[in-house]
Amino acid sequence: MMNGSQSVIVQNKRIRYDFAIHRNITIICGDSATGKTTLVEMIQEYYDNGESSGIMLDCPKTCVTLSGRKWQAELALYHDSLVFIDEGNAFVTSEAFAKAIQGTDNYYIIVNRENLENLPYSVKEIYGIRTSGKYGDSEQTCNELYPIFSKTLSNVFQD
Repeated sequence: MMNGSQSVIVQNKRIRYDFAIHRNITIICGDSATGKTTLVEMIQEYYDNGESSGIMLDCPKTCVTLSGRKWQAELALYHDSLVFIDEGNAFVTSEAFAKAIQGTDNYYIIVNRENLENLPYSVKEIYGIRTSGKYGDSEQTCNELYPIFSKTLSNVFQD
């Protein structure tokens, strides 16, 4: 299993994501148009085309995406990596996926709005994405992950 925190910066000319992953399974959830899918697409574009994609990726580990019906064969190729999975991949809710990732040395960053009852993730590793400000000129935005658990917990105690 991977230990420690992994810092990730992904950016192009318009948008920047800057966050850290602390556990082997991290969930990113939230409403439509918050940038979740854009993050995964940028990771895929960089993986496919490298620097010629116009995307800069700064992470000490290899960042990859996992999708489709051949997910098991692809997953077998990934070691010591950050594996990003976008919502809409039905395999994420399966017992087969839960078993396949046990004992691997990858981190999994899963974009999903569904309950993932087969996966042993911490509620402290459920995040949303928000625009935190600008970087560069006025056309560029910076996005960060924020913990949903602490927000939900504080709302419970206020009621």
